[in-house]
Amino acid sequence: MNDADYPIETVSTPDPSDGPERVVEIQLAGLADNDDPIHNAGIKTAYNFASPANRRATGPLSRFVAMVEGRTYAPMIDHIEATTGSLERTDRRATQPVTLTGPRGRTMTYEFGLSKQQRGRFEGCWLTDRVLATRPVE
Repeated sequence: MNDADYPIETVSTPDPSDGPERVVEIQLAGLADNDDPIHNAGIKTAYNFASPANRRATGPLSRFVAMVEGRTYAPMIDHIEATTGSLERTDRRATQPVTLTGPRGRTMTYEFGLSKQQRGRFEGCWLTDRVLATRPVE
């Protein structure tokens, strides 16, 4: 994988002092106002917090953007409400459910799966391995 566009320096990047709940919060905050301060800043922030395995499966950035803009993840972009559930955590893995209401009123529940990186550029940082759409909420 070509990491020439990673990390994107104009948006938030991983920090070892951030726990998994904070990592989810950072991504949700970015996606809530996706185009601030730059176009697709929220999606680019989520890309920065994607684990290496996640980026291998979903990258490069252009493909990641298209995926997030697709039907499954579109409610994340400019969402108007986010409700986080209880975080489940071990030393190296965490999951957290999040229910989002999108700008058109569509509500979806997602499960963020994160892991603490054991090596590489972001060793010690929590990064997102997956975001699964678990169900639409009517």
